[in-house]
Order: sequence, then C-alpha cells, then structure tokens
Amino acid sequence: MKRRTFLRHSTHGLAVPALLGSMGFSPYRNLASLLKLSQETDRVLVLIFLQGGNDGLNTLIPLSQLSALNQVRPHVILPENKLLELPGTELALHPELKYMQSLFNEGRLRPVQSVGYPEQNFSHFRSTDIWMSASDSDQLVNSGWVGRHLAQDHPEFPENYPNETFTDPVSIEIGYSSSLIFQGPSAPMNMVINDPSYFYELVDGVEGPVPEGLAGEKLKHIRLTARQSQLYGEVVKQAAQRGRNQTDYPSNNRLAEQLRIVARLIAGGLKTPLYLVSLDGFDTHDAQVESYDHTKGEHANLLRQLDQAVQSFMKDLELQKADDRVLGMTFSEFGRRIVSNASLGTDHGSAAPMFVFGNEVIPGVLGYDPIISPNSTYADNLNMQFDFRAVYASILEQWFGKSEVDRHQILYKDFITLPILRNEVVSTRDRFQDSAPAIRVFPNPIQANSILEVEANGEPMRVDLIDLQGRVVKPLFSGILPKGKQQINWPAGRLPAGNYVVRMQQAGRNQSVKVMKVQ
Repeated sequence: MKRRTFLRHSTHGLAVPALLGSMGFSPYRNLASLLKLSQETDRVLVLIFLQGGNDGLNTLIPLSQLSALNQVRPHVILPENKLLELPGTELALHPELKYMQSLFNEGRLRPVQSVGYPEQNFSHFRSTDIWMSASDSDQLVNSGWVGRHLAQDHPEFPENYPNETFTDPVSIEIGYSSSLIFQGPSAPMNMVINDPSYFYELVDGVEGPVPEGLAGEKLKHIRLTARQSQLYGEVVKQAAQRGRNQTDYPSNNRLAEQLRIVARLIAGGLKTPLYLVSLDGFDTHDAQVESYDHTKGEHANLLRQLDQAVQSFMKDLELQKADDRVLGMTFSEFGRRIVSNASLGTDHGSAAPMFVFGNEVIPGVLGYDPIISPNSTYADNLNMQFDFRAVYASILEQWFGKSEVDRHQILYKDFITLPILRNEVVSTRDRFQDSAPAIRVFPNPIQANSILEVEANGEPMRVDLIDLQGRVVKPLFSGILPKGKQQINWPAGRLPAGNYVVRMQQAGRNQSVKVMKVQ
C-alpha cells in the first residue's frame, strides 16, 4: 500500500463482541466520566498497554548482536532466518509482527529504542504506577499524566460537566476499572466501558436528602458521577449506533475486540481524544517460547494478537478516512532481562522499545541499537536511552500542542522532546517564554483594529493567523521589515469570534501568541 499523505494540520478486560447493547459503566469504581474533546485539536491518541513487561529483545532484535544473544539467551533466542528485517537498519521484528513490518516499510511505524526510567523498580504494580503517573521511581504521585493533561484543559471538572459545549467523554478506557493514568488532581477523567449490567440500573433520576458532613459530601459526589455516566453513556451509545466498522476483526483476540470498539466510536463521530486499551499476559517467566520452536509460545501468541489487532484497526481507520488524525502508542511497565532463564522464559528487566504508529510519524527508528555483551550475567539489564517521560513530552507537544510550561506542569519536570512526529500542532502558549517576546498583539481580546508588534531581525518574516487545529486562517504579513520593533496594522473586524494563534516565523526565531476575538 502506498503511504498516505497527511492532508491536514488539525489536529484489560475482554471487550464484548458487539458494542450495541453490550457496554456499561461502573460509576462507583470510576468516580467521574469526562467531557468532550479539547478545543485545541481533533487528534486522537490510542494507548496500548502491554501488561506484564514485554520482552523487547525478542520484539525488536538487534541483528548485529545475534552472536552475543545466542550465548546469553539460548532458551528463548529466535532463529535468524525467521526474523523480519527492517530495511535500512540492523534491526528485525519478531516473526509474528508482519503487519508492523509493513507499517515500518510504509513509514508509519517509529520504534523508540530502550525506553525506561532511572532506578528501575521491578514490581509490576509499582512500575505500572510509575509509567501511568509519570513520577520518579522514589516518588509517590496519586494522579496520572493523562489525567493532569485533561484537567489542565478543563479545570472546572467535574461539577460543570457535561454541558452544551463539552458533551463527549474526553477519555475512555476499555476494561473493568479506572487506571491511574486517567486520575486527575481531584477526580478521574475517564469513562470505563465494561459490563452492560451496571449502567442504567445505578441511576433512577431520583435524589433524596443527604446527611450533613463527610458522608453527605461523598453521596453527593457519587450521585454526580452517576448522572455524568448516564449522560455520557447515552452519547457513547448514540455514537456506537451511528458508527460502523469497515473491516473484519480477528476472533478470539482480546485486543482486537477493544480496538474494534474504539474504531466504531470514532466512526460514529465521538470526539474523545484519548483511549486506553490493554493486552495482558506479557509476564513470560516460563513458556515464553516452545522448546521445539522458539517462534511459537506465549510471547508469539501475544505479539500475533497485537499485530492482527493493529492491522484491522488501521485498515478500519483508513476506510473511515480517519487514519490521518489517529496516533497509536504501545507501552509496557518494563522489559525483560538480557539473560534468559532455564524455564524457557525471561525475568523482570528494565528498558524496552515502544512503538508509535500512524500517518504522521517520522519514518525510521529513533535511537541506537543496544550493545549486548557475551559475558552478560543474570543481573545485567539494557541501558536506558530515553526516559519514557520524554516520549510523553513529545506526544504532548507534537500531537496535542502543549507548551513547555504546560508540559512541565503535567510531568513535574522538563524533559527533552524527541523527533517523533513530522508536523506539530501549534502550541497555544509561547514556546519561548524565557526570552524576550518577538511578537505582541494589542489589544487582546482583539478588536476591529488591532496592532501586531514584532521584533524584526531584518530577515524575511511571515505572520499567520492560525486556528486551534493548526490551520492557517489568514496570512497577516509576508516580507522584510527593518531591524527592531515594528508595528503592523491588523483590520480584524470581520474575523469570527473565537480563540486563535498568531504565529510569526523568521530566520532564527519562531513564536506564537494566543489571541481571542469577541463579538
């Protein structure tokens, strides 16, 4: 298939076989169901959690290190003649990742090598919390990075949601409980789709008096959550009724069932920008491979499910013409050890690759191939190349348009952003806040006659008005101005009311400023 061109700059539970009549929400375990898509983007991010700790060295194999790998992991090593080579690299994929190889060949898969965090914790529960909260390994944080991202855009949640402006959930988790990743500073920011029997039975629309004190406040909150779940449930049900999957999904595939629901909701017009699905079983201490054929076994079965599920999902999105605005990302709480064990398996390790896939990824592999010593011991682990929070920061910046200040508030630290996506959403905050502003708009909110004040450097300059989806609404200036502060008249009387970004581009400096137009 010829790679699609990105046309616009806008931005574990087993799911039941049929969505209509087979979805429910658990308000008591998920204290809030959230709102509509952020105003700033119509892009969708689908997070795929490979639960249990995926063996990265048997997923993305460094071909140059096969000699050493044969010595240190003889119990699980894959035969070289079955590996799926990635052109232009010295890497190969597991034999069951045939579609992932096709995505890479089309320039739509970007593996990120050796992702982890300092002072690795090898507990499933603790390491999962670290990945979902984006905390340091010695730091306890009771909110998730996605929850903080959503709460930043919607600070009045949950009391004022849903409303006429925000009618759709902002995040949906396919499973049986709410994960830490969606926990905001004060409330969970996701809706959980699980068993249908919980939903309408919990809400009868009648509210009696509540007692004074803490018990009464808790009851009020439960009732609020129930009302929100009912309203969001109806919105989701309507989207499911409108949407139709455009391709078949494999049977007996837990992940495919979940992604089928996500694709159907997207097809039905649901504006939810964040989904979490999961595939359990990657804790392969034994039986990771079959003794008679290392291309078979538990790990092969799991990667086959991943590969087939992603294939159907991407094909579905292409037929819907929605693939340009959907990005997928896999993650796991840790990798596995370099040295295999005698039970045909691997034990808890540290760094492992992540896969980012979609039409807008930069083609190729990010990072260098790991070096494996033939003298590796059981205690040895892969060295981390990239902190997982740098990947998060990159997605927040390049997919959702989050500024440096916003990213710091979400991730608690500044992390370098990595080249993952080709085209970025325009940030709604100035990315150069520590330097002198190169552009200013006044008055702001803008009026019929406004002024653009720019710090020109004598080089060609372009100033555009951008909407919050990153599309050029109107060119405001193109040319060369003398060095120093210069003013440009901007007749903005006919501009519709709303929020915009004025973006200035000139040699050596790009800058954006958010503006508002009122009636």
